[in-house]
Amino acid sequence: MTVSFFDFIGQLVSNPILLVTTVLVLAVILVNGWTDAPNAIATCVSTRSMSADKAILMAAIFNFIGVFVMTKLNASIATTIYNIADFGGDTHDALVALCAAMVAIVVWATVASYFGIPTSESHALIAGISGAAIALHGGLSGINGSEWIKVIYGLVLSTFLGFFMGYFVVKLVELVFKWFDKRKTANFFGGAQIASAASMAFMHGAQDGQKFMGVFMLGMFLSKGEESSNFIIPVWLMIVCSLTMGLGTSIGGYRIIKAVGMDMVKLEKYQGFAADTAAASCLLISSVAGIPVSTTHTKTTAIMGVGAAKGLSRVNWGVVKEMVLTWVLTFPGCGLIAYFMTKLFILIF
Repeated sequence: MTVSFFDFIGQLVSNPILLVTTVLVLAVILVNGWTDAPNAIATCVSTRSMSADKAILMAAIFNFIGVFVMTKLNASIATTIYNIADFGGDTHDALVALCAAMVAIVVWATVASYFGIPTSESHALIAGISGAAIALHGGLSGINGSEWIKVIYGLVLSTFLGFFMGYFVVKLVELVFKWFDKRKTANFFGGAQIASAASMAFMHGAQDGQKFMGVFMLGMFLSKGEESSNFIIPVWLMIVCSLTMGLGTSIGGYRIIKAVGMDMVKLEKYQGFAADTAAASCLLISSVAGIPVSTTHTKTTAIMGVGAAKGLSRVNWGVVKEMVLTWVLTFPGCGLIAYFMTKLFILIF
């Protein structure tokens, strides 16, 4: 089951709430490209393999490609997000609740970005949708436990697999290039890191793009008063989401780049390559398995693993603590905002 572009335009014209929800979803995607995508290129910029302007442009392009290609191959992430909460029942209230969830995500992400703290839009999206569904149903019956458990798997996977893969890849690189002249390998790893950063941007689009397309499909089917767990994401939606995310990335996010790539641990080019390769591999595994994970979380833990390979003292644990605190607060914080926004919106509208 799918929705044509002209059918969607017709829904927007006839349903003002869907129009507002659509604008808000696009705003969340824009913020995601603005705040999350810079993580993909943080190490590349911090090791001076690329300038920030060129790296941001590269990330925008590969975000676009990642959304398009991965959705064509495997759309399981979108399906997980679509089914993670129950918005059944009154169609009007369900759309209002979805609208409130998007407002909560924008508020949460904007505040975190203002303070230069890498926040996870993936976690905010899940928290916002869950908080709205709980408010809509008046309890946890609005949460689909079998889908939500994938979020827990994702947290564990991105944390431990990201860290250990970062540690393993950098150790492997050091072993392979042990007898090479460092001056000769510097140019090689400069180019290799550009390639690995591009793969990170690709996987960011593949993971996060699908999550928001799942929300789009949910809004469209709610507007029509239909529910479908089997749907086909239309090409026009892939293009709209990827262009919006690319626009957000092009706006930039130097604070995020600085916090992730410069403040947490000082990296050489080969270490940046190892971190990007490890993180992109984790994201690929998660995407194929249909497990939604945070690209920020995965990239950060991979950098931590690379830094720890030289000794735990090489990692700036103050920055790490700040990030972990942000992740811990995202679920209850964004979830509560969504909960109260939903109650307020249903009362007003």
